[in-house]
Formats: sequence, structure tokens, C-alpha cells
Amino acid sequence: MEGNISREQLKILVHLLLPLCIYWTAEEMSVSIIADITTNALCPSKSTCSQAIYINGLQQMVVGICKMVVIPVLGQLADEYGRKPLLLLIVSTAIFPSAILAIDESKGFVYAYYVLRIISHIMSQGSIFCISAAYAADILDGRSRAAAFGWIHGILSLSHVLGNLLARLLPGTYIFEVSVALLIIAPVYMIIFLTETVKLTPNLNQHLRWSSKAYKLVQDRYSSMRYALHVVTSSSTLKCICLVSFFYDMGMSGISSVLMYYLKSAFDFNKNQFSEILMMVGVGSIITQMLVFPLVNPLVGERVVLRIALLASITYALLYGLAWASWVPYFGALFRMVYVLERPSTNAIVSKASSSSDQGKTQGLVAGAEAIGSFLAPLVMSPLTSWFLSSNAPFNCKGFSLICAAFALVNFLIHFNHVRYRGRIL
Repeated sequence: MEGNISREQLKILVHLLLPLCIYWTAEEMSVSIIADITTNALCPSKSTCSQAIYINGLQQMVVGICKMVVIPVLGQLADEYGRKPLLLLIVSTAIFPSAILAIDESKGFVYAYYVLRIISHIMSQGSIFCISAAYAADILDGRSRAAAFGWIHGILSLSHVLGNLLARLLPGTYIFEVSVALLIIAPVYMIIFLTETVKLTPNLNQHLRWSSKAYKLVQDRYSSMRYALHVVTSSSTLKCICLVSFFYDMGMSGISSVLMYYLKSAFDFNKNQFSEILMMVGVGSIITQMLVFPLVNPLVGERVVLRIALLASITYALLYGLAWASWVPYFGALFRMVYVLERPSTNAIVSKASSSSDQGKTQGLVAGAEAIGSFLAPLVMSPLTSWFLSSNAPFNCKGFSLICAAFALVNFLIHFNHVRYRGRIL
């Protein structure tokens, strides 16, 4: 590791990483089974369900639209009102959708689950990473931050393994009950142990009327957003990384939104196969993010790591799209262990290009660019995947949508290689 982390800094960081691990483990437990539950509820006795694909795509589109605004705002609020209350809010919203399916898995409850899941994902997807990255940046200097970002993303991978292991061992009827219990433990732990890292200023508006407070709040948000946009647009590095994040997330989130339904239709995968792949990816990602990234990044730099991640994502998409046997998805998953390095390398670039007081704002805006990409992806991927999985496909290539996403990533990589980064950090 580049910098030295003191025992006190490590203790504060552990109190962030542990509840995040519990939260992500609870979230991951439901991933491998939700495709089966949705298909069984909406299309009983069928292995392919276009309704399930479309409702999943609709969820991602709505979340993507709202995240474009919500994530930058949450990043600003985290800079102004503290990291801890925002993290508590984000983690707590995940309890309700899981509680719905813990009660019942019928059609009506599945629809209610997706409504609450949309709200939860609007709050959590992307924002929890940018606020956690800002939290780590508050307590660590620039030399140690890249390693901490790798640890945060490595904890996510560890949670994938733990969540899928629990999903594999537990009967399906108990998965959501255990998930709800863990989702309650995570915010309780944060309340007790998590330390606030932002020095809050006194509230000078507490004596204003509610109408004046509301106007002042809107005015502050607008001013803060304009300032954050100025910070990003005045930096060539931040502008370029926003572009990278937008196109990358548009390709990979499009693949993620349809992948399980594609594998279920093409190879009749169920929760056991999904769990095996996710566990394998999780174990490999722990190694690459928590051990390899902190060692390699100081030697080659974030730019090289980001390019390697882009190449791995293209290979991953092509292998899945052209999969000719049920073992190919397992082999393709090896490349997912590498492309996960895109996130910590992006966080490291953004953190180095930002001042200590703007960490939440800049991380939030980059996450907002990713949100725009994740909104646009299902507009193409959901109908295209549904078409090629149906009997009306123009030719037999069930993974055609994934191949299209791979070629889109190839075109962007070519553009990325011609982009000239400026500034001392790259």
C-alpha cells in the first residue's frame, strides 16, 4: 500500500466496511432467486417470461432517470450535513422491499416488491459508493485512498460470496426473512459505531418560516449543483472520467439487466447455477480488488488499470453473447473478476482530481453520469433480448443483445484510447 494507515484510521474504516458488508450480503441473497420468483409469479410454468424481462427493464429505467438527479444531490447533502445520516437513510430503504417478499411471493406482492425496490435503488445505487468513497477520503490522505476504494469494492465482492452462499444453503422460503434481519442489523450498527467525519456548521436558518426554509433549501441545492458542475467542467480529467463512466455503465448495466433471464432461457439456469457463478466471481473479485489493485495501482496508475478493466468487460460480454455451451458462462465469469477494477480506479481518479471539501459532489456527479447510462441501456437491451429469446427472432442467436453491447464497448475503447488525459494525477 502506498501510504500508511494508522490504527485509529483503520478502526474508523472498519466501522464503515462491516455494516456495508452486512447490507450488501443481505441484498445479494435475493439476486439469484428473484428471477425465479418473478417468472413463477408472472408466467407460471414457463421458463421464458417477457413480462419479467420488461418489468426488470422498467425498474432500471425509472431508477436511472431518478438517479441522474438524486445521486448528485445526495453527494452534496453528504458534504453539507454529514456522511452518517445519508448512509443511514440509504441502508434503511432496503428493508421494505425484502420484507414484502418475506410475507408473500404472489403476483401482487411481486409488483409491490418492484415498486419499493425502485425507491430503494434510487436512493442506494451509486450513491452508497460515492458517499462511502467520500467518507474514506475524509479520514485518509491521497496516497492511501486508492487502496481504501479497493477495499470498499472488495467488501462488495465478499458480500456477493457470503450472500450467494447463504442463498445456496438456505431454503428459498427463508431467504427473505434472513435478508430482512441483516438489513435491520446494518443501520443499527451504523447508529452505534459509525463516526461522523464532516464538521457540521451551525444551522443559521432554524428561525425562518417554513416557506422561507423551503425556498432557501431549493436555492442552496441549485447553487450547490452549479458549483459542482463548475468543478467538473473546469477539470479535463473529471470531464473525461464522466464520459468514461457514462458509456461504460450504459454497456455493462444493459448486460446486467437481462443476463439472468438470458441464461435462464438459453441454458435453463436456476438459482443454483446463478449462485455458483456469482460466488466464483465474488471470490476472484475479493482478490483483485482488495489485494491486486492496491499493489498494482501504484506501479502502473489508474489509467492503465481502467483500460485493462474495459478490455476485460468487452471479452466478458462477447463470451456470454456467443456462449455455445453451459460451461462458457462460468469461463466468462473469470473476466468479470477483472472488469470490477473499473470502479475503484474511477473512484481513485475522481478523488485525486477533487479537493477535500468537494469529494461528495464530484463522486456524486460521476455517479450521476453512470445513472444516465444505466437509464438508457434497458431502452435497447430489454426489447432486443426479449425479441431474440422469443420464437419470432430473425435468426438463432439468443445472446445477440450482449454481442451488440460488446461492440459498443469496443467502439468506446477505441475512442478512449485517443483521449488525452491532462493533469498531474494521470
